[in-house]
Amino acid sequence: MNKISVYNCSLVELPKIEVEARKGNLTIAYNNEHFPFDVKRVFYSYDIPGGEARGAHAHRECHQFLIAASGSFEVLLDDGRNKRTVLLNRPFYGLHVLPGIWASEQGFSSGSICLVLASENYFEEDYIRSYDDYLKYIKDTNNV
Repeated sequence: MNKISVYNCSLVELPKIEVEARKGNLTIAYNNEHFPFDVKRVFYSYDIPGGEARGAHAHRECHQFLIAASGSFEVLLDDGRNKRTVLLNRPFYGLHVLPGIWASEQGFSSGSICLVLASENYFEEDYIRSYDDYLKYIKDTNNV
């Protein structure tokens, strides 16, 4: 397996279409064009109290594409060697989080919505929920 790095997680600008003056904007995203997978699952988190954190897990197989559909939050990425923080605060930007990356969403602004496009259906065995288990996983898969 190739070494996974937080620096391989991409911040992607999505197309922003301006709808007639003062009528808002529209953003679109296509499978395998704006992110390198087909979306099998969509979910979103909301009503998260300001300043709270979510996530704090990794996936073995699932790719995720995170969008701040409203408000803002930071995504702390960790590959066992490096850490990187990415601010999501515009609904026409998304962050591609690779399998094998520990990710935690934090610092939610009031009223924010975290939209997630996932490459896999929910499968509990794909999740690594303990950081100690994560460090063992990346060591065992030669990612360190």
